[in-house]
Amino acid sequence: EEAVRTYLHDGATVAFGGFVGAMVPEEVNKTIQELYLSTGSPRGLTAIYAAGQGDSDSRGLNHLGVEGLCRRVIGGHWGLSPKLGRLCAENKLAGYNLPQGVIAQLFRDIAAGKPGVITHVGLGTFVDPRLEGGKLNDAARAAGDVVKLIELEGEEKLFYPAIPIQVAILRASYADTRGNCTFQREGVYAEALAQAQAARNSGGTVIVQVERIVEYGSLDTRLVRLPGIYVDVLVEAPPEEHMQTF
Repeated sequence: EEAVRTYLHDGATVAFGGFVGAMVPEEVNKTIQELYLSTGSPRGLTAIYAAGQGDSDSRGLNHLGVEGLCRRVIGGHWGLSPKLGRLCAENKLAGYNLPQGVIAQLFRDIAAGKPGVITHVGLGTFVDPRLEGGKLNDAARAAGDVVKLIELEGEEKLFYPAIPIQVAILRASYADTRGNCTFQREGVYAEALAQAQAARNSGGTVIVQVERIVEYGSLDTRLVRLPGIYVDVLVEAPPEEHMQTF
C-alpha cells in the first residue's frame, strides 16, 4: 500500500510485468484496485503490457478493470482480462491492441533511449494506420495514433513511437536488501529487465514484488538477473499472492 500511494500518481504511464498467470505482481495489482476504490486514486492511468495477464476472471490485469482507474490501455493480448475488455467495449477507456512482440521490443528501445520500434510487423493488418491503427474503440480513435506509417530506404515500415514509462511494476523470486533480484522460482523471465531499464531511463520508478527479501550477500550472484541499480521499491508478498502461476 505504501508503494502504491507513494509512487503511482494520477495519470501515470505504468508498465506491468507478467505472462498469462506467471510473473504477475498480484499483490501490487490488487492493492492498486483497493486503493482506487477506497480513495479514488490512482486514477487515469495509461497501462502498457506485452503478454496477456490474468485468469479470465478477477486476477492479474482484471484488477484494473474499474471505471476511471485507467484512461488508456495498450496491450498485446486482451482475452485474459475481460474486465478491462468490458470497459473498452463500453468506451470507458481508450483501448489499443498492438503485436505482443513489438511491445516487448518497444520496452528495450525505450530502455536504450531510441525513438521507438521500426518494423514491417503489422503492415497490412488491423495495426496498420491505413486500416485501424490498433485502435479497439471510439475512445482510442479520439485519443490518437500509437503507430505511424513511414517510408525507409524506399520501403514501407511501421513506426511505433517510444512511450516514457513513469512506473514499472514487476515481480521476482528473491531480492536482497540492495534490490538485487533473482528469478529462479518464476515460470518465465519475460521483459522484466527491459521494463525496469525503460522506467529508470524515463526517469521513472521500478517496483518489484518478491517472495522474500534477504540480506545482502546471501544470494548467489550468478542468479541475479535484475540488478539493484534498476530497483527502487521492494514489496514482500504473502504466498497466496505470489503463486508461480494462476
